[in-house]
Amino acid sequence: MKTLTIVLLPLLLLAATSFAKKEKSAKGADLLRELEANFAADVAKHGHDAFLTYFAEDGVELVDGGGINTKDAMRKQPPWPEGTTLSWTPVHAEMAASGDLGYTYGNYVYTAKNKEGKLVANYGKYTSIWKKQKNGQWKVVVDMGNSSPDPNSTK
Repeated sequence: MKTLTIVLLPLLLLAATSFAKKEKSAKGADLLRELEANFAADVAKHGHDAFLTYFAEDGVELVDGGGINTKDAMRKQPPWPEGTTLSWTPVHAEMAASGDLGYTYGNYVYTAKNKEGKLVANYGKYTSIWKKQKNGQWKVVVDMGNSSPDPNSTK
């Protein structure tokens, strides 16, 4: 058992170090795609609460067809109803030459119950603007989306 531990421990440490280096080595557009992937995965698991954690304190959401929500206003929104999901996929990402500001845009699907209680998917496009914070973390400073037709419709 001791021999197995002696052999496995260094391998695990090497794997963990390798993974950590890979995470830290993402730069530019690749870093932004990684941030979006983590953002989307957390929102898929935890909904509205996870959505908020990715916003800077001064971050805003430009509402489709409506106003502007500050992070404080978003905090006051009720949790998403059961069955509500939001998923998105970036199709482009770009980082400023300064390395502290970037954006992504892509497609989203928001699924929620309609007035009859039936789950309905709504499709759209989004843009997220990311900014490196003073503490080194990346946060969304502007998020906006606009609805679009079902990409599978024949219209």
